[in-house]
Amino acid sequence: MVRDGGQLTTGQQVRLTMLLSFPSILAQISSVMMQYIDASMVGSLGANPSASIGLVASSTWLFGGFIMGAASGFSVQIAHFCGSKDFRSAREVMRKGLVSLLCFGLLMGLSGLLISRSLPVWLGGSEEINSDATGYFSIFSAFMPMMALSWSAGSMLQASGNMKVPSILNVMMCVLDVIFNYIFIFGMDMGVRGAALGTGMAETVTAAAMLWFLLTRSKELSVRGEHGNYVPDSKTLRNAFSISGPMWLQNILMRGAYVAGTLIVSPLGPIAIAANAFAITAESFCYMPGYGIEEAATTLVGQSLGAKRRFLAKQFARMTTFLAAGIMSVMAIAMFIGAGVLMSILSKDPEVVALGAKVLRIEAFAETMYGVSIVAYGACVGAGNTLVPTILNFSSMWIVRIGLAAILTPRMGLTGYWIAMCIELNVRGLLFVWWLRGDKWLRNRSITSEEK
Repeated sequence: MVRDGGQLTTGQQVRLTMLLSFPSILAQISSVMMQYIDASMVGSLGANPSASIGLVASSTWLFGGFIMGAASGFSVQIAHFCGSKDFRSAREVMRKGLVSLLCFGLLMGLSGLLISRSLPVWLGGSEEINSDATGYFSIFSAFMPMMALSWSAGSMLQASGNMKVPSILNVMMCVLDVIFNYIFIFGMDMGVRGAALGTGMAETVTAAAMLWFLLTRSKELSVRGEHGNYVPDSKTLRNAFSISGPMWLQNILMRGAYVAGTLIVSPLGPIAIAANAFAITAESFCYMPGYGIEEAATTLVGQSLGAKRRFLAKQFARMTTFLAAGIMSVMAIAMFIGAGVLMSILSKDPEVVALGAKVLRIEAFAETMYGVSIVAYGACVGAGNTLVPTILNFSSMWIVRIGLAAILTPRMGLTGYWIAMCIELNVRGLLFVWWLRGDKWLRNRSITSEEK
């Protein structure tokens, strides 16, 4: 009905939003469960192995963010073409996008391998955790091309409106990750390196499955019987960069802020580093549903604009934002009540558990507005408008969070860092409420076949 210009009642819009959101939320929840199981496996090895992964976590997010941004540059184009029912152009972008992203993944993986030995030292890690941190990050980097293919194929399927298959395959990846991790961490006694290898193997299997369905079974994007060009051209890359460029800038600025946060926390010692890493994992129990709804928002807004239905795009943006705020408010209450239980699943060290539970209860007061910022950003990505949201995220993160953290952490320890984070997330949510109130975020034109 979105593509054909049919009128959707409010009830139908809500139902469509839920139908697209639910599979993504399920996949995100399964991803959180995977993180919990991974963390508990590594946590059973002691505080130092946990701290070694926590030390480089911000860097893995930085590299992963570049790949996600690159994938969005092509998937948003596909959403616009599918919205206008120009499926041939969508498949052309898909073919060129897959090749581009594979090359980009290889480049990112090589870069990661080159810096893996020096990275823990740059981040202020101590001698007892640096070796494991290097091993973990180097294996993570080696699998980055597979990560790029998995994420790009999944985002392209979602852009076409298929949320179900990527969600199912991501759940499968979580199950495989647990199996592979158990084999490599304990069965082969590889410790921290086994955790990285297990995750990489799970991503490789998932990438193969995603590509198989995308290229042979997708109703909109299958290339069976169709001979097309896989060599990226300047116009497709230029359109992709107009979307990905600001997202890459945001990734540098935002993930760079996470690295700065690691530098602020690392002098507090292994207990604080481990508690910080585990608390972030535990918090994902609360905010991952927001990221699931974000994926639905990107698809709904992108296809609505491709069908030249701007008012509907705005309605979907607001509806998904309200939905995320509601769900994450409920999750925040659950996290506040169960903070100690969540941390005890991840670590057996009583100091780590106590400190992690304390900061989680602080963060519970930020989750509602955090959900608003997550989904509002996804709506802007669907519109192909990423520059101003990047500026909003940058201003909030670097001025509010890092500024407050630099003042509070030396005086209050890890608690001070998480108070700064809580204040910043509320400020960020309010900034995105202001941005979505107007129409400026919708002013970007949808991409047409003449621009592909």
